[in-house]
Amino acid sequence: MEKNQESAEQLRARRERAERDVRALAQVYSENLKNQIEGRTEEMEQDDISHFLIYRVLGISEEEGRLIDVYQNKGRFLYKYAGAFLEEAAIVCLKSKFPDAKAKVKIANPAGSRPKTFEMDFLVADRALEIKWRDATTDGDHITKEHARIRAISESGLKPIRVMFYYPNRDQAKRIQETIRTIYGALDGEYHAGDDAWAYIESLTDIDLLGILERVADENTGKK
Repeated sequence: MEKNQESAEQLRARRERAERDVRALAQVYSENLKNQIEGRTEEMEQDDISHFLIYRVLGISEEEGRLIDVYQNKGRFLYKYAGAFLEEAAIVCLKSKFPDAKAKVKIANPAGSRPKTFEMDFLVADRALEIKWRDATTDGDHITKEHARIRAISESGLKPIRVMFYYPNRDQAKRIQETIRTIYGALDGEYHAGDDAWAYIESLTDIDLLGILERVADENTGKK
């Protein structure tokens, strides 16, 4: 892909702006996550806990059962916010380099009405990017849905590209990802996962998103 020529000073300024924007985004997501967790934790104080009987039957104490329920709810919020944040942070970097490109673009499904449209996270020139923080699904139907989406993008004259920052851990989820990788390849697309995903975003934008996030993470957790 052609990159606009920019001076060293322009690149430095753009990188600084992108880091400021990612930091501001992280602060917003962090505060929203905290508020959601605190609100849900307060709600759970009023919950009916009669189901703890079954926990105790299975050898889980009431105290441990309460902690499990609390952390299950915290986990649901955390996964949701982590994914949304990382995907939006990647788009911040992409918009920095390609300000006229579009995010969240929908195209018609040529194969039928379910769904009527497919959404692309970012469209720059003929490249249609799907940006995911991770994809740990083990649902076989996921392959069919992804195949339809990738094919629709390809038939629209666009190049389907998956950028997934974290690879799943479970074997079944890994097998599904390998099948999806094969589909991208068969339709002249690209599949970038793990280290390759971070490198791909940096190659497109000249912004080290991973480095930015590592700095923010160290600061937020008190790590020197």
